[in-house]
Amino acid sequence: MTVKMKLVIGASGFLGSHVTRQLVADGHDVRVMVRRTSSTRGIDDLDVQGCFGDVFDDEALRAAMSDCDDVYYCVVDARMWLRDPAPLYRTNVEGLRHVLDAAVAADLRRFVFTSTAGTLAINADRPVTEADPHNWTEGGAYIDARVAAENLVMEYARDRGLPAVALCPSTTYGPGDWQPTPHGAVLAQVAAGRFPFYFGFSSEVVGIEDAARAMVLAADRGRVGERYIVSDRYLSTREVHEIAAEEVGGSKPRIGLPLRLLSVAAHGNDLAARLLKRDLPFAAVGIKMAELMSPLDHSKATRELGWEPKPVEESIRKAAEFFAANGGR
Repeated sequence: MTVKMKLVIGASGFLGSHVTRQLVADGHDVRVMVRRTSSTRGIDDLDVQGCFGDVFDDEALRAAMSDCDDVYYCVVDARMWLRDPAPLYRTNVEGLRHVLDAAVAADLRRFVFTSTAGTLAINADRPVTEADPHNWTEGGAYIDARVAAENLVMEYARDRGLPAVALCPSTTYGPGDWQPTPHGAVLAQVAAGRFPFYFGFSSEVVGIEDAARAMVLAADRGRVGERYIVSDRYLSTREVHEIAAEEVGGSKPRIGLPLRLLSVAAHGNDLAARLLKRDLPFAAVGIKMAELMSPLDHSKATRELGWEPKPVEESIRKAAEFFAANGGR
């Protein structure tokens, strides 16, 4: 009997590298598809089959998916601060369309798509579930592109027979954030004792290893055409930063930056970006998203996938240790 491969597209990223690591640890034969320019530091120690290509390379996509039963799609352009939003739509929507066409032709068992908590609803009265339709319009081009991407995946599942499931992870923390992610970069500064601040908002957070485990479980247990919230709990950034500082013996952040101040600074950043004709990564739309995001209910993932996340505090501590051990990254 031919042993089927597991393919991770975007394996060089934070989530993709952890999905790859868990698949290898589970004893699967794993293939990864990355761009030639990508840093693969997060997976260089793993015994995987590598192939090169991007999401617009139809021939490379077909070759990568050959003899695969499950595909884990972990590619995203999250640069919400771009003055020109065209790249966000090009990668997140048009590039995805190429991947979905190849996936339909590949006759897969499951296509596990990485969406985002940003495609979910907001609700001031109760935790949000997957059944709540997206109901806000202040997320800018990034959220518009991610909503369009998730809708595209669901369309392929409904109309073209793609066995796809979508996972909506919240903000992820943990080891192996080599690039790092924007929120990881802040935590790295906290762990190094160079960031005595905390932000005046809360958000849903989850450990990166738990998010990766949800992806793996979704291939076996996820229902086609469904999406699943992947998050542990709602924490203030003050709590997140204090946990990180305590783990590495640093000083707790003591200066609060309220949302109003952050919003003013972010609008100033956007103005400077326009005047300088440069992309500056502190966009007002990101602060607005932080203000709007609601607590989430992940019980569907627990019920249907058997997903039980560990307390996210453990992952925040691991992230702080990782950054402290690697010079801030």
